[in-house]
Amino acid sequence: MIKTLRASVLLTSLAAMCVVAIWLPNRLEARARITLSRRGAQSDGKGSASKAYTPPAGSPERKAIMDGLRHDQKVVFKVHYLKVHGDWAWIDVTPLDDKGKPVAEGGASLMHKENGAWKLIDLSVIPEDPDNPMGPDDPDPKFVKAVQKVFPGVPADIFPKTRKSN
Repeated sequence: MIKTLRASVLLTSLAAMCVVAIWLPNRLEARARITLSRRGAQSDGKGSASKAYTPPAGSPERKAIMDGLRHDQKVVFKVHYLKVHGDWAWIDVTPLDDKGKPVAEGGASLMHKENGAWKLIDLSVIPEDPDNPMGPDDPDPKFVKAVQKVFPGVPADIFPKTRKSN
């Protein structure tokens, strides 16, 4: 009788774990869609949104982007600008040490989510423009078009608005 009761409890527990394992991912995905829609971005269920948005400080998405930028360095970032659209992000940061002091100049970067991880994109392949010597640090419409030519699929709405594009 006790063995039967233990077996019954064990099977019930196992069944409950299976239900949670099936239910939880769907629930988390639904919650992510709700969060995106409250922010004004529409998800297609694959992690992309129909317009650019800024992930909130402390969110798992923002942490993943910062981890991709930081690699193995022990720095935190002061974020001046961050916009994400689908698997692309434009970010402008200053790296800080543990006392909050800048450890490098920082600047703007293009990030791309590949195989679930955010990677820093090498922008040195973008031709320099003598009319815009600041390049990524002042991404005018001509720079944005050059980025999109080299990296098809980069959405223009992740870039900050410049005086030239207003």
